Amino acid sequence: MAKKRPAKPLADAAATGQAEIKATWKVENVVATVVIDIGSTGEKVDLNHIARKFAECEYNPERFPGLVMRVGDPKATVLIFSTGKMVVTGMREAAEAEAVVDNVIKKMKQAKVDIKSEPVITIQNIVASGDLHTSIDLNEASILMDNTMYEPEVFPGLIYRMQDPKTVFLVFSTGRIVCTGAKTKEIVGEAVDKLVGEVKELGLAMIKGGFDAGDDEEFI
Repeated sequence: MAKKRPAKPLADAAATGQAEIKATWKVENVVATVVIDIGSTGEKVDLNHIARKFAECEYNPERFPGLVMRVGDPKATVLIFSTGKMVVTGMREAAEAEAVVDNVIKKMKQAKVDIKSEPVITIQNIVASGDLHTSIDLNEASILMDNTMYEPEVFPGLIYRMQDPKTVFLVFSTGRIVCTGAKTKEIVGEAVDKLVGEVKELGLAMIKGGFDAGDDEEFI
């Protein structure tokens, strides 16, 4: 929980009370893992065969043990391992995962991979970027907020490990933020909303000029 203190007036705030902070954000990347059963116990997927069959695949086992398959619609990158396990990255919506995996499974079957079960898809991480549209005093934030790390000589952003909902923020002095660790889009919204509340409560903000929000951004 953030350390308590009376909120100070925001710079550039209206004469009557504090200016309102309207944060915007959008999902940049959804990461999912996939598990399937293949053939008999101990059997491995022939990644070389898949790579030779499909031009959209790259496989260089000397550099990385997985095959890289690029899917065009929905757009995503899939890492396939010889055990049959997969990692899907690059999606913008969690709902896209099923279509991406169906596409990959179809190609694997065309490559004669014996798949014994339906894929089990788990969303592991949603990465979102956003803007609080206010400058942030990171030195003061590192003192007043718990679970933070700020070493500007190493990295220009403050790292804030929010406990509930469990997420990690990168917060920059310009007000730009990156949120990672959420499992759903709703959790991202809840976490950003809570961060805005803490910034207001602790008086860490100095409102910037107006902003234009894209159609795909969320408002709180």
